[in-house]
Amino acid sequence: MTEKKRQHLSLLYDISELSALVADSKDIDSFLQQVVQSVASHLNAEVGSIYLLDDRTDELVLRATKGLKPSSVGRIRMRIGEGLVGMTMARMAPFCDGTACDNPFFKYFEEAGEEPYTSFLAVPIGRGIEKIGVLVVQHSEADYFEAADVMALRAIAAQLAGTVANARLMMGLQQTVRPRSTTELMERLRFIKGEATVPGFALAPAALLKPEDPLLSDVPGADFRTSAKAYQRALKATLDQLRQLQEQLVRRLPESAALIFEAHHMILKDPRFDRQILNAIKLGMPAPDAVRQVARQFINLFEASPDPYIREKARDIEDLARRILFNLRKGKGTSKSPIDDHIVIASQLYPSDVLRLASESVAGIVLVGGGVTSHVAIIARSLKIPMIIAPQGDLLTVPDGAQVLMDADAGTIYIDPSDQIRRQFAGRNRLRRDAAEKAAAMQPQSFTADGRRIHLMANINLLGELPLARELKAEGIGLYRSEFPFIVRSVLPSEEEQRLVYARLFEQTAGIPVFVRTLDIGGDKILPYLNLPREANPELGLRSIRFLLKHRDVFDQQLRAILRAGAKADQLGIMFPMISSVDDFEAASQAVHEAAASLARDQLECHPSPLIGAMVEMPSVLAVLDELAALADFFSIGTNDFIQYMLAVDRTNEHVAGYYQPFHPSILRSLSQIVNCVRRYQKPISVCGEVAHDGDFIPFLLGIGIRHLSVDPQFLPTVQQTIASVTIQQAEAYAQALLAASSLREIEAVREKWRKNRTDRLTVTSA
Repeated sequence: MTEKKRQHLSLLYDISELSALVADSKDIDSFLQQVVQSVASHLNAEVGSIYLLDDRTDELVLRATKGLKPSSVGRIRMRIGEGLVGMTMARMAPFCDGTACDNPFFKYFEEAGEEPYTSFLAVPIGRGIEKIGVLVVQHSEADYFEAADVMALRAIAAQLAGTVANARLMMGLQQTVRPRSTTELMERLRFIKGEATVPGFALAPAALLKPEDPLLSDVPGADFRTSAKAYQRALKATLDQLRQLQEQLVRRLPESAALIFEAHHMILKDPRFDRQILNAIKLGMPAPDAVRQVARQFINLFEASPDPYIREKARDIEDLARRILFNLRKGKGTSKSPIDDHIVIASQLYPSDVLRLASESVAGIVLVGGGVTSHVAIIARSLKIPMIIAPQGDLLTVPDGAQVLMDADAGTIYIDPSDQIRRQFAGRNRLRRDAAEKAAAMQPQSFTADGRRIHLMANINLLGELPLARELKAEGIGLYRSEFPFIVRSVLPSEEEQRLVYARLFEQTAGIPVFVRTLDIGGDKILPYLNLPREANPELGLRSIRFLLKHRDVFDQQLRAILRAGAKADQLGIMFPMISSVDDFEAASQAVHEAAASLARDQLECHPSPLIGAMVEMPSVLAVLDELAALADFFSIGTNDFIQYMLAVDRTNEHVAGYYQPFHPSILRSLSQIVNCVRRYQKPISVCGEVAHDGDFIPFLLGIGIRHLSVDPQFLPTVQQTIASVTIQQAEAYAQALLAASSLREIEAVREKWRKNRTDRLTVTSA
């Protein structure tokens, strides 16, 4: 390439040339097509393409091309981060590769016909923080594009940004006006990649849960029984089903001892509800319409309440009406509800929704768009309901009853899967047997490759997880999250109700230590029945130990319940979340002593001397750690919150999630500082956050002196294998190298070297 050409390339696309393209175009499609032809011509490229971001699905779609097969336009789609195009958009930086097909990020699309084109150059199209698309050129000659070409394409993309953004907007409006047919949607949604949230596998019909339940509206073609007798039979069937569902749920979720369907029963016992429906039927209204009319009256009444807890109960009315209407339908078969043995697709779920879905034996859950609150995922995981978060809003248009195959281990969804796909997944039982064999290979104690003892414990959210923890030989319960008996109830549990839950916890963990974290609410864990004021920044508000110290009645009841239930526990530890100062810890510790004294006055048996510890989650603790280490009996590092507060980043916020970096130098060095300080005082310290099951992070933790890890039970086998694969000397060298690095780039280089060395070690061992 000549020097003259280099000088000219950066100035190719001026405003006048762009205006000419817009003026000459007949429509948006022809404009985009002219753009790619012009760009390819300017750069002497054999291929030019524009991919635009579809906001509805968060996918990049091929919208125009010169050189690739014309039939691929509109058909090739990829998520941000997927393939070389998706990677360019994710990084919002140019990407150039002279042998693109060999790149590990390269994704092959058979319909594109791009096999001959070796050289690849892409630049993102953006305007401010708005992501618009990606501009791509390709050439069959290897290493064809140079720095001057990158400069030119960046200049072109900058000039195009505003005009292409408008074109994308207009294309979006056209799609809104002309919705795709069901056939087109099914073809488009045949395969979806989502985020694996709760592992599992299911093949079942789809059942859509929409914000407004369709059973509360007129349903074309629905065949209902309409008489008063039919209504009374449906009402009785509904009551019987609710009793059965409650019994099933209590067996699966002992924490739900109070009626999950309490509101349903209270409504059905209210004579106004039943009488109004019967009166409407007597006046000639068909039974389904009468149920809808009265249900709407009650829903409006509840929603008009100033009390948010009562407003939330409108959902119970909807659920109850849906059940009655379902039992009024003709030909409903043997199902107890429209979602029995179905894969539920929904745009929003609350903990109460998950509990109801569990009671109705749903096969799986697909949550469309957005994220999922941690306690919803935890409840689903504890109840073993496979769950995937998927970005495609079009999933909410999948017809009820369409066959869905979900692989929640990998986060993949197949709509109306082919026979080949079904056969492929028929072998999943063999994979599950392999997983069972790994679980059976669990040893009662964990050791590093050079024989150093590591204590491996389990995090428990719900009592239903205890059998798995015991089966996988957990050496203790390193973290029992005590908030879930509060979350699954509709009213604040009493001291006795809490004691019954904790008693079952200690009965099933006899002989091993149990560390109970006191109530950790606030942030994303909201208890509507407490009617607390709305906060602008809930993660920085009245949560965790702050809430308990302000509401001593709640704190005292919980402490009394724990001490009573654990009276005969071999080793009971009570730890406080979100401790930020010595004052917090002393006040919380004093509350434990006062609770024990009050139980003694009441002549109630309780644990005489529980260990009292602190969760390390707040950056402020670093400056007073010596004083805390002298006071506390033990420590547990909650890395999820610690990283969030250290880096001031909400990892559930997609706009800043990339800043949530567990391997950030400040995180690594702070963790090392914490462990060194606590070990000087010879106090036990464990890690119970998500990094405790991260295969790259575990060696670092071992290298800085951590000897106690606590993880969700499902991760116990892989964590034990990771521990057994490394010596303490190797772990210490790895930790020192990470601590010496001052940037994320340097740290990534250390990690890459560690992975390579680890692979080499495993290869030698296998040989």
